[in-house]
Amino acid sequence: MARFEMHSADMAIMGEKPVTADILFQMGLDSACGRHGEADLVTAHKWFNIAALKGNPEAGRYRKEISGEMSPSQIAEAQRSAREWLAMH
Repeated sequence: MARFEMHSADMAIMGEKPVTADILFQMGLDSACGRHGEADLVTAHKWFNIAALKGNPEAGRYRKEISGEMSPSQIAEAQRSAREWLAMH
């Protein structure tokens, strides 16, 4: 059986299954801790933001926590990126 690793939410939409809040939350965790490279708080904030909007209760807490380590411009960048992703999906 083939193994498929998902490194982006764009790849998470397979067939008729939509991206879940839990998948987006996990992507935020992966980005925050650098699981697939360097830690990226902007990307983590984006995924936590989207996961929170889709109903993951932990995502909002994590987003708030990492916001304390980010500059206002980084937070704005993450929010723009989340809006763009939501507009496309």
